[in-house]
Amino acid sequence: MTGPGLRGSAGLLQRLRPTRIDVADLRDVAERMLPTVSVPGLRVDLVRRPGAGSVILLEEDERLTRIDLRDLADDMTRDGVAPTPTAIAAALAAWVVRRPVTDRQAARNGIAVLDWADRRQTAIGWRVVVRRGEIALPWRPSPAADVSGIRSAAADRATDVPLELRVEGPVALWSHATVPVLASSVLVAPERMLARLTAAGLETAGMHVVVTPYRPVACAGPGIAARLAGETSEASVTVPWARLAELPWL
Repeated sequence: MTGPGLRGSAGLLQRLRPTRIDVADLRDVAERMLPTVSVPGLRVDLVRRPGAGSVILLEEDERLTRIDLRDLADDMTRDGVAPTPTAIAAALAAWVVRRPVTDRQAARNGIAVLDWADRRQTAIGWRVVVRRGEIALPWRPSPAADVSGIRSAAADRATDVPLELRVEGPVALWSHATVPVLASSVLVAPERMLARLTAAGLETAGMHVVVTPYRPVACAGPGIAARLAGETSEASVTVPWARLAELPWL
């Protein structure tokens, strides 16, 4: 026997449970959308395998990405994608955009930023990212990549990223208008950063930076920086400006 309260709870759970993306619906969308993808150097194929299901292949420079439609449908279901052609098409387009960054793209457009070095979010390091629209994706070098050359060029390119500087009392905040992770690109050139803070009227003696990757970067004296880090519920790392150059590459 099920009481009214249990029936209500079951209904709530049903509403909260994501509706499953059907593989056939995903295949229909992929057949219509993938041929329209036009990115120079990117090859996109939908391969039907009798008795084994269909897979999407993305081939770009040295990178080859392969995913079974069943796995992609499961991922979309977990992400809460609505089971409509429009929502599935948007999710599929976003998946293509988030494909791996190639060595060529990193060499041409890579930017150095600070990112988490561990899953527990206790340490940070420099990483090369490539911007695609309003997101920035990490570059993971292939065995044949010119790693040092690409990193050096990305560090140089980071100094040209346009950022907003806002000074609130003894605290300076650096942010990027559309891609938050790019805020930390200002820390590639610490002396240049200090010069801009001095010009803005901020006292820079003993300057520390409070870094939470994918968030604005805060700069302040050691006491205030420690207080800022203690007040936020998000993980952060506080670093004296003079030690920024010592942070490792990831």
